[in-house]
Amino acid sequence: MILTIDIGNTNITLGGFLNEKLTFTSRMATDKRRTKDQYAVEISAILKFYGVEKQIKSVCISSVVPEITDSFRLAFLELYDINAVVIGPGVKTGLNIKIDNPATLGADLVAGAVGATAKYETPLIIVDMGTATTLSAVNKNGEFIGGAIAAGVGITLSALTANTSLLPSINVKAPKKAIGSNTVECMQSGIIFGSAGMIDGLIDRFKDEMKALGESEEVKTVVATGGRAEQIVPFCKNKIVTDNDLLLTGLLEIYKRNKN
Repeated sequence: MILTIDIGNTNITLGGFLNEKLTFTSRMATDKRRTKDQYAVEISAILKFYGVEKQIKSVCISSVVPEITDSFRLAFLELYDINAVVIGPGVKTGLNIKIDNPATLGADLVAGAVGATAKYETPLIIVDMGTATTLSAVNKNGEFIGGAIAAGVGITLSALTANTSLLPSINVKAPKKAIGSNTVECMQSGIIFGSAGMIDGLIDRFKDEMKALGESEEVKTVVATGGRAEQIVPFCKNKIVTDNDLLLTGLLEIYKRNKN
């Protein structure tokens, strides 16, 4: 079994692939204060819970939290004597990155782009809705040509409630209509419909710019992933495929390119 791990700012997602089929996924909270030993205990408990602890043969990790990356790498080395593949310099991704400084592209965006190009027709746009909301553009040749970064739903809501005296913390769910008739509905409208409108607007701009850059075809696929995707995508006007396992698929593909 190949264990893939995406370490994000809010959550850590684990996915186990057996014969290239995703057989289980699990999530744990990201906590920079936890030690290697604490993460090792939780990793071991999760793998035992799913009955796969003795099946793990290899591990591939993407991380945007450097403080935790080494804790995971060392945990697998000590627990199972496995040298994990960690996305970074020297790791073969097969992704041609056409931005000003390719080394600055986040490991999560690399994994998402590799997963998307493995599963979907290009040119394509990837929307990743986690702590931040990111959009990535991949051209018809499978090259990563750039993207956009915006505050995610959670950050937006936290900033709104922390910096205003009278706005309460709310449950993030879609109201029945955009024009709210009370404070909670108004906030829900701004968060849900506002996020959907922002994503639609960026997608439309991406499509126009990708065409202007010389794409001979229209964008074929828009795919969304991340913890907030299922909440927001239904309210977008663009046709968007939701794929919760996109990054894990990308990590599997990257592992296969580095398994020797």
